[in-house]
Amino acid sequence: MPRKTNTDKSDRRGGRRTRSSTGESRSRPRPKVDFTVDALDFKNSTLLRQFVTDQGRLLPRKYTGLPAHYQRKLGQVTKRARQMLLMK
Repeated sequence: MPRKTNTDKSDRRGGRRTRSSTGESRSRPRPKVDFTVDALDFKNSTLLRQFVTDQGRLLPRKYTGLPAHYQRKLGQVTKRARQMLLMK
């Protein structure tokens, strides 16, 4: 006996709603990566403050939008700046 397949969408109950159906069309702000890895220096505290929260934590990659090797370098440089007491 063949299975019954329900192709009528009006009869569907409790399905998952996608982001577009909930009305949220906001995307995360992505910064332009207009600097090189060489510009990521522990002495450049104004650049580093853009990627650190008020509490001093690094923002994750999904919020910064940086490539992976930039994000790793950012972690190293931030730790070095904290050691030199240039950052919180």
